[in-house]
Amino acid sequence: MSTTTQGSALEKSMGTVGVTFYGIGTILGAGIFVVIGEVVAKAGALSPLAYLLAATIAVTSALSFSEIAVRIPSAGGAIDYTEAAFQRGWLSALVGWTLVVANIVSGATITTGFVSYLNAFFDVSQWVSTIGVVVLLTLVAAIGMKQSAWFMSATTLVGLCALVLIVWINRDGLLASPGAMMAQFGGGDGDVAPATGDTGMAAGLFAAAFLAIYSFIGFGDVAQTAEEVRDVRHTLPRAMVIVLIVVCLCYVVVAMAITGSGDTEEVAEAAAPLVAAVERHSWPGLPFGIASLFVIVNGGLTQIIAASRLLLDLARDGYPAPAIFGRVNGRTGTPLVATLASSAVVLGLALFVPLGTLAQATSLAILMVFFAVNAALWKLKRRSQPENVPDVWIGWPVLGAVLCGGAVGGQIWQWLSSG
Repeated sequence: MSTTTQGSALEKSMGTVGVTFYGIGTILGAGIFVVIGEVVAKAGALSPLAYLLAATIAVTSALSFSEIAVRIPSAGGAIDYTEAAFQRGWLSALVGWTLVVANIVSGATITTGFVSYLNAFFDVSQWVSTIGVVVLLTLVAAIGMKQSAWFMSATTLVGLCALVLIVWINRDGLLASPGAMMAQFGGGDGDVAPATGDTGMAAGLFAAAFLAIYSFIGFGDVAQTAEEVRDVRHTLPRAMVIVLIVVCLCYVVVAMAITGSGDTEEVAEAAAPLVAAVERHSWPGLPFGIASLFVIVNGGLTQIIAASRLLLDLARDGYPAPAIFGRVNGRTGTPLVATLASSAVVLGLALFVPLGTLAQATSLAILMVFFAVNAALWKLKRRSQPENVPDVWIGWPVLGAVLCGGAVGGQIWQWLSSG
């Protein structure tokens, strides 16, 4: 009997290539094509350092996910990790619903960003474009995980090719970036933006780094694919490492290229930052805008998939959630009702709710969950170390918890001091 006919088990349909492209598409997405403009606005030429700081937090938590997801290969991800480690149903339910809300809000935010990006190049009704993109993503997510992975592989390849060309166009910035950073440390020089705003350079760099963390939060979504991965013991850790290397290089190299080769304010103020980075070198922006749309749409798809899997796990494990969300469709091998419900809420938020404040809170909520996951792995490793799972150094989850906790505390302090 196939797993899809048992009512609640997902089909194992993904290999290393599928998981790798799923992960790259998940983490790059809006992070590289949209959020980079806001990072540059806060950090100027120091943006590569902001991404390096964010990557430090991402590396520790990604390593923790690479082990704990193999220990507990479940679509519920952090829900089941915290349950196995702490055996507190209320804590697991809180983690689960926090992630559901964060994924749905993030999906709506990305959808809104996609529509804004689209309207920068084409005159399309906001209602038509919002409904159209959510319906498309819902169909892809509902058809099957394997099909979703292939869709993301194709769109991610388009995006990676565009990023390589963007870096090549701005290649002079790679060599000029270290000098630009040194000039900003010295108070600004020439085309280099000075220290950011009234808050000072250090505060601007920290604020940019916290914002850049949003660009790396997809590692939890990658870990959630474990239940749908063939040979999860070898496939998931290998894919996680490849994804980590690729996305870190992309963020840092692209940030160096675009901040070192011209006025950072021009990129920071643009609705389509990377398009502006090529247009200032007299290249046509439209092809890069279209490529950007291909990659941004990945983020929305991932959030719908992740939210539906979380709802599936909450329902089938007896947490407070409608039982119908715990059913897997026998034909598609996906939690169809949970997928439709997640998409409906994403659509409603994207159409009717201003998402600015909620979107800012998404990174904070996910960092709290990352803290819980790191703490869970530390406790599980102290309890036992199975031979058939990766054995990461026990210091990684400790460091990951400290860094995530510090980032949460720092952001709360910044909000309080600025208010």
